[in-house]
Amino acid sequence: MRLYDTATRQLVDLVPRTPGQVGIYVCGVTVQDRPHIGHLRSGLNYDVLRRWLTRSGLDVTLVRNITDVDDKVLAKAIATGRPFWSIAYANELVVGAAYRELNVLPPTYEPRATGHIPQMHELIIALIERGHAYPAPDGSGDVYFDVGTWPEYGALSGRKPEEMQPAADSDPRGKRDPRDFALWKGAKPEEPADAHWASPWGRGRPGWHIECSAMAQRYLGDEFDIHGGGLDLISAHHEDELGQSRAAGLGFARHWVHNGMLNLGGKMSKTDGNVIDLAAVRALGVRGVELRYYLVAAHYRSAIDYSVEALREAATAYRRLEGFVQRAAERLGDPQEPGAQELPAEFVAAMNDDLNTPRALAIAHDLLRDGNQAYAEGDDAALAAALGGLRAMLDVLGLDPLDPAWAGGGDDSHLRTVIGALVSLALEQREAARARKDWAAADAVRDQLKRAGVVVEDTPAGPRWTLGEP
Repeated sequence: MRLYDTATRQLVDLVPRTPGQVGIYVCGVTVQDRPHIGHLRSGLNYDVLRRWLTRSGLDVTLVRNITDVDDKVLAKAIATGRPFWSIAYANELVVGAAYRELNVLPPTYEPRATGHIPQMHELIIALIERGHAYPAPDGSGDVYFDVGTWPEYGALSGRKPEEMQPAADSDPRGKRDPRDFALWKGAKPEEPADAHWASPWGRGRPGWHIECSAMAQRYLGDEFDIHGGGLDLISAHHEDELGQSRAAGLGFARHWVHNGMLNLGGKMSKTDGNVIDLAAVRALGVRGVELRYYLVAAHYRSAIDYSVEALREAATAYRRLEGFVQRAAERLGDPQEPGAQELPAEFVAAMNDDLNTPRALAIAHDLLRDGNQAYAEGDDAALAAALGGLRAMLDVLGLDPLDPAWAGGGDDSHLRTVIGALVSLALEQREAARARKDWAAADAVRDQLKRAGVVVEDTPAGPRWTLGEP
């Protein structure tokens, strides 16, 4: 298949380094807070890539990390007075549940940064010995990558050195060059004591970029096939990863693949409070499978400008596919597993063309039309062919309506969706009462929700609700 390689800025044929095997490293979530659907889009895109490569006969190793210690996590710990690891683990559980709700397959390995401090030390030592890194002379315990010693730095983002902004990840006083970035950060008195580890340079913690280089090497070796992540990570995270890894003598990623952003009047950002999360989607009466369809329907490299209208249109489109599959399966009896069905040649061509999922779904809807006609005419042979082909395509996209992931199996996501829709209706009634200054009616709605275990909080972005104790 062909993928757009950010490093070469062109479509390239994916030729695995080891025949029959593909190694993929995806930058995961920094768990200082709950994930928004922009985070989930990234994980979902590489889930589709993994499913397609697996369906194409390749053995895929997918590594998606958890950044559980960094500036943002520690800032949250200091602000709340909670242990950093408590915040990180609680949000890691939420991230995992969100991925399961969208039928994102578990990665082969999901390493945490805090579990790989020795591997980071080894890389930093190798960089110092090769003359590409140095301990800060100011006694801070910081260690920096020396950008000026690596002529290829900037190749991934296409930036010239003179155009680069100073690295803002540490105190600039110990740097030789403002662009140098931190590999290791010396302990600071205001930070939690348990967020520091012993090192050859004194107690401290890793810089963000060295984490991924070390974990990728640990699980995929010195060189692997694909490095993925959001478009916003090219500069400077992936640029820094590439520079330090190559400078340490690693082949590192052969190809770089980046997904576009999900925008809500600008890039979704936890830091800026500009987010839509799964709870907000459920409150609209939209299920996880319908959100997955919405995110898959756009090409992975394109930006998505989030809107409720577009999300609901996507949900309606998926329900047409779902309704047909369910009706046809009931008429024909127990269907074959989708993985055993032959995929239409047009669908294969679309997926091999840089994961052209919009085209792939258009082909699925064309087959839906044929299937509905076969159903109406009572042509069971044609109906079976349409059902098999459609399920095979949707299975590759993680959208097969008969997949147990969507059928319940102990998952309460459908119940949460129903609850969310009912709460949303109640909040609309409350807002209508507030608009007409009927404060008693508005308070009554809030109190009824509270008795039912729904806690309403008024925020500048509108009312927000969570489930509490009734």
